[in-house]
Amino acid sequence: MYIVIMGAGRVGLNLANLLIKDGMDITIIESEQEKGVSAALELDATIICGNGTDTKTLNEANITDADVFVAATGNDEANLLSSILVNDFNIPKVIARVSNPDHEEAFRKVGIDDVISPELTAAGFLEKLITRPNVADLTAFGKGDAEILDMVITNEKINGKRVSEISPTEDYIIIAGYPGGKLKIPQGDMVLNTGNKISILVKRGSFQKAAKKFMK
Repeated sequence: MYIVIMGAGRVGLNLANLLIKDGMDITIIESEQEKGVSAALELDATIICGNGTDTKTLNEANITDADVFVAATGNDEANLLSSILVNDFNIPKVIARVSNPDHEEAFRKVGIDDVISPELTAAGFLEKLITRPNVADLTAFGKGDAEILDMVITNEKINGKRVSEISPTEDYIIIAGYPGGKLKIPQGDMVLNTGNKISILVKRGSFQKAAKKFMK
C-alpha cells in the first residue's frame, strides 16, 4: 500500500514509523527543509521538501498512485486545503488531522473520509484510564460507537460458568478468551473463572453494565 503523509512533525513521523514497520510504502511531504532532512535520516521513506497545498508538489509525490493521503501537520488550514486538492485526484482514502476541534465540522463538510484530533484522542484515552482503572486495555472503533475491552474477571458469580450460561445482550458480548494465555474464540462450552482475561465488545455508554457483570 502506498501512503502519502503531509507533515514531518511529531504526528507525521510517529505514523510513518508505524506504517513502515507494517511494510507500507511511504512518502512524506514537508515544507520545512530542516524537518525534511531530519526525517530522511530517521525513516526509510521518500521525503519531498515542498508544500502539500501545491499541486506540483503533490504530483511529485505521485499522488495519483496513493491509496491513502494523510494531512498531518499542526496547521488546520494547510491540512484542509491539501485534503481538498487531493480529493480531485480520487484518492481512495483521505485522512486529516485537526488541532482545533471547532474546525472539525468544516473538514467533514468538504468530504474528508476521516478527521482525527490527536489532542482529543489523547484526552479521551486519559479519561478512560482514570474512569476505567480496572480495564487492562481498550480499543475504540466504529467512530467511537463501540469498544473492545480487555478485562480480568473478578466477579465470583462468574466463576465456573460457561459462556453459554452468560446471555449476550444488546450492550455487550464476549468475543475472546485467553485460557493458558492463548487467544481463543469462545464457544458455548468455554468455562470462565476469576482471574481469566477476556475481551468483550461493548456498545458505547454500556461500560458500567459490562463491568458490573464481570468485575467486582
